[in-house]
Amino acid sequence: MSIIPEHSLDLLQSTALAYMATIGPKGEPQVSAVWFTWDGTHLLFALNKKRQKYRNLLREPRVAIAIADPANPYRSLEIRGTVARIDGDPTYRFINAASQKYLNRDATSEETGPAEERVVIIVGPERVIPFPS
Repeated sequence: MSIIPEHSLDLLQSTALAYMATIGPKGEPQVSAVWFTWDGTHLLFALNKKRQKYRNLLREPRVAIAIADPANPYRSLEIRGTVARIDGDPTYRFINAASQKYLNRDATSEETGPAEERVVIIVGPERVIPFPS
């Protein structure tokens, strides 16, 4: 059963970007906008292994994610959770699914990079704070 409130589920299906915060090597926060999908239980993110965010998650798997409604920025969702697992994406299946969601097309080779560098970060929500509640 999902801990996401019913009235916020539409945000997880929207093309809103997720702003994911991770903890850097010296304890500093690092935030960036990322594509995501929702499988009904977990948030999934496409990352490249060369990114700081990936290295941060290997060391410290806790994250905070903020998603604002593209139609109403005063409606948002904060999700705190932990990386449940990291899977490879050697066939670009996930990055292409995310690209279809956001761009209505598969990702280009310039966008994907080498297959061995692609991963899917799977995050299990542990605390959800909708705004307004």
